[in-house]
Amino acid sequence: MKINVYQVDAFANKLFEGNPAAIFPLQERLSEETVEALAAENNLSETASPAELDSYV
Repeated sequence: MKINVYQVDAFANKLFEGNPAAIFPLQERLSEETVEALAAENNLSETASPAELDSYV
């Protein structure tokens, strides 16, 4: 499985400040276990995994 990962500095106006967060834009919804494993693998307390809204309906 290939998933793009973006790390952003949340609540900051400059690089390397604020709270680091991982973003995993998804094409489809993944299991909760998989999303939790991705968050743990990246060792960041803040993680988001937005998916297409249709996949939640």
